[in-house]
Amino acid sequence: MNLTTTEGDALDENAILPEYPRPQLVRDSYLNLNGRWQYAIRARADDETEPTEWDGPILVPFSPESALSGVNRQLTPDQTLWYRRELDLPAGFNVGRLLLHFGAVDSECEVFLNGESVGSHVGGYLPFSIDVTDAIGSGRATLTVAVHDASDTVPASHGKQKLDRGGIWYTAQSGIWQTVWLESVPDAHIERLQLTPQLEAGAVEVTVNSEADAQATVVVTADGQPVAEATVQANSPTRIALGANVRPWSPEDPFLYDVRVTLGTDEVTSYVGMRSFGTGTDADGVPRLLLNGKPYFHAGVLDQGYWPDGLYTAPSDDALIADIRTMKDLGFTMLRKHIKIEPLRWYAHCDRIGILVWQDMVNGGAPYRPAVITLPAATPVRFRDDRYDLFGRADTAGRAEFRRELRETIELLSNVVSIAMWVPFNEGWGQFDAQEIADEVRALDPTRTIDHASGWHDQGAGDVKSLHVYIRPFRMRRSWREDGRVVVLSEYGGYSYREPGHAFSDKEFGYRRYRSHAELDAAFERLHDAEVIPAVGLGLAATVYTQLSDVEDELNGILTYDRRIVKLTPDVVRRVNARLTAGNTQTPREDPPADARE
Repeated sequence: MNLTTTEGDALDENAILPEYPRPQLVRDSYLNLNGRWQYAIRARADDETEPTEWDGPILVPFSPESALSGVNRQLTPDQTLWYRRELDLPAGFNVGRLLLHFGAVDSECEVFLNGESVGSHVGGYLPFSIDVTDAIGSGRATLTVAVHDASDTVPASHGKQKLDRGGIWYTAQSGIWQTVWLESVPDAHIERLQLTPQLEAGAVEVTVNSEADAQATVVVTADGQPVAEATVQANSPTRIALGANVRPWSPEDPFLYDVRVTLGTDEVTSYVGMRSFGTGTDADGVPRLLLNGKPYFHAGVLDQGYWPDGLYTAPSDDALIADIRTMKDLGFTMLRKHIKIEPLRWYAHCDRIGILVWQDMVNGGAPYRPAVITLPAATPVRFRDDRYDLFGRADTAGRAEFRRELRETIELLSNVVSIAMWVPFNEGWGQFDAQEIADEVRALDPTRTIDHASGWHDQGAGDVKSLHVYIRPFRMRRSWREDGRVVVLSEYGGYSYREPGHAFSDKEFGYRRYRSHAELDAAFERLHDAEVIPAVGLGLAATVYTQLSDVEDELNGILTYDRRIVKLTPDVVRRVNARLTAGNTQTPREDPPADARE
């Protein structure tokens, strides 16, 4: 069935995802290039040249496999996907240097202006930019992009995409899938901000990255009133005190301080939330996850980030917001972003709405062996992950690429207020050297917790003992706490129900199937009453229910795939989550303290 979202039905081809795409580094220079481009799909050849004829229009940034692109064609590993559009800069737009930004292109691409190559990129989940000042000439140019995507046939990161989709693996998508845009910056400009909250010290550490050897002015405000101002040297971390009575960020009170940075003639705005993450013990000596120094239960839901009409790309910014708000309204305090990196606006919405995020890295590797990725679901078998061939990681270059993308992902998302946990590996999918990887993540970011191997193949590292339990009863074991790590149920549930008229196909994947809303409600409540809630008192510190929405054959979502129906009764979900999070003590506050306005 061709499912659509209400936002997809209302899509305006002249205003596709028009919002500024980088909320934590906003500059008054923005030319959105989303919209109608030309595309062509051709056989891949070593001596590729730009097509002389084009196959038709495509709506960027929707991948050609998606309905919203208007193409509905699957790119294969032996093909090249070509894009073309004309550029015509507004008068006075260029103030020094012109930067062409791509939010994400899956998975390898080369970019041309007027037939000349200006840059390339490898990796389908991370943004990149190209300085095109010299290539764009008078301000009018033809922009062309050539894309190759081998999807799951090579060790590169591919997430849950699979050319032979089905079950827990989804339709493979390719090409441009996040916003394309131009900005102009002065020759001396701010390239990146690093904002690290230091809650206990009542300060934020600021690093203004720039190629210029210059000073920058940083102003921090709360509700429009200045609370701190400092002059900092570019590329030098500087601690800026925010005064007494700093207002902490939490899901109950997602307060954000605004930040304005000026370097020469360049000015950017950003924001920061004052919070801290970690692990510690409760009053009974039980290991817990901490938020702002206090035990805090993470009641989460698995979030795949797939859409029936846009695949990886949400049909609108409002659609992203609706998913987050719906889950928070149901009482969840956390989203586990599963095997995908979202556009930066999604993370900003989590920051402002107030919900924690566990961020998965994107898996890669050669085809996975069933004994490695499925057998541990039913048996206690565990393997050492330095057996690279067993885990599909014999390719040295593939392992190096994963490490590079891990570093770039952490750098990209380091300022996100809501990210509480990094998750390098899931269920053995392309896992390798997880203990060493956890140490690397810790060195890159000591401010967040780590789930080094979610589900199974635990190597004894990270901050949590991470369990996936679907097909057997969940019972806490005291032995899980013996090494001092926190116990989390990082996937469970997955109860399926087919909503008539809202299913992707006649197939149904789920861990238990129900035939009515009433049956589903009763099973959901019974699972928590009998197994999950009793475990909280014994040390369970977080849960991740599977999942936010149906995705293709998976009918185990709280929402239907088209987001039109909530399959579980909201009051039932709220009642369960209220019991899970009853011990959380973060106190909401309506207004900042008086001295924070001075």
